[in-house]
Amino acid sequence: MPAPSGLLRIAAIGAVDDGKSTLVGRLLHSIGGLPDDELRAISRAGNHRDSGPMDLALATDGLRAERERGITIDVAYRYGITPSHRLIIADCPGHFEYTRNMATGASTADVALVVVDATIGLREQTLRHLCLAVLFGVAKVVVAVNKMDLVAFSEARFNEVRSEIEMHVGTAEGPELDIVPVSALEGDNVTEGSGRTPWYSGPTMLRAIEAPTGSGSRGGRLAAARLPVQWVEERPGGEWALSGMLSGAELAVGQAVRLAPSGDEDEVSWLETPQGAADSAGVSLSVTVGLASRRRLQRGDMIADLLQPPRITSVLDATLSWFSATELHLGERYLLKHTTRIVTAEVATILGVLDVRTLRLEEGSKLRENDIGRVSLTADSWLAVDDYLDNRRTGSLVLIEPRSGATVAAGLIGPPQRGWKAD
Repeated sequence: MPAPSGLLRIAAIGAVDDGKSTLVGRLLHSIGGLPDDELRAISRAGNHRDSGPMDLALATDGLRAERERGITIDVAYRYGITPSHRLIIADCPGHFEYTRNMATGASTADVALVVVDATIGLREQTLRHLCLAVLFGVAKVVVAVNKMDLVAFSEARFNEVRSEIEMHVGTAEGPELDIVPVSALEGDNVTEGSGRTPWYSGPTMLRAIEAPTGSGSRGGRLAAARLPVQWVEERPGGEWALSGMLSGAELAVGQAVRLAPSGDEDEVSWLETPQGAADSAGVSLSVTVGLASRRRLQRGDMIADLLQPPRITSVLDATLSWFSATELHLGERYLLKHTTRIVTAEVATILGVLDVRTLRLEEGSKLRENDIGRVSLTADSWLAVDDYLDNRRTGSLVLIEPRSGATVAAGLIGPPQRGWKAD
């Protein structure tokens, strides 16, 4: 078999009991991603749950608490290989109280695999997960209409669910969409076509996942270098080594750059990657650079594209996914973490709370646990930011409760998602 040419990050999401973990287990089993010893362990672990000899959901429910309760609590990362791709599958929890864990898996995904129970259709938690996937800029959504065996592989029922999905996801005007009728329990249309759905002529679930998209880079649509400084070290001779994670576009020795927050122009005089000295470095690499000016920067400063620098601001409009059981109220102050910089910020205005069923932004004075809302934030110092769809790293933030240190929200900087309607 030739070596796979691409890497795909997949977030498997959906409401509890829709069969998501079973579907991921079926996919891994079908592509040979479950070794014999693990299959034997899954069989033994499933015996006490009266779930038959092989409960494939246990392939991702790795924690003992998950296996005993029969639910996914944390994000379980599993890996598989097909002839064309290496797969990283994040099986995200479906329960309401674990939405923050689901957001973690979706935030780095290329494809959202959304599982819907054909006997039930779209539920509120599924819609919330779809909204988060779209918010995080996932390029493709593949909806697996699962448990088709329980509706006798009915074309009419599939069309009903498909119409509901298209009506909702279509308004988001964002990701590419494929909808596939499957049975995770019996393997229909997962990796191979099924004779029990002669009325369906579309791709299998795996083929839909692997099909190329017409969208841009997973890191964002703006091809402009961003290097937030995480570590500063003095080298012999008085040079300063500036290290961080590169995003947006490559950096090269001799490249002119813009420094934030000063706005000064400088030049990359040398560059190192984990492999040593280099002439250039690509995105998603930890790099160390020196500047022609030999100046020292501080943690949280940024080295950026000369002609397309980030904007420097202390006032942000953002979409928040609120995780905390404690409600968000106006005037509350939090620690705002953005790339390598932490500042104190206040929620100045709540601009709207999203109704996930209608995609309508409604008036509201607070955010409750697992709400998605639009807010205006005022920080006590500068931030070098981009819109999230332009650069995922410099367009995202988290809010931290300063007393407990708990993360209470994840935020995406920029305008609301297209298709959202103002109240």
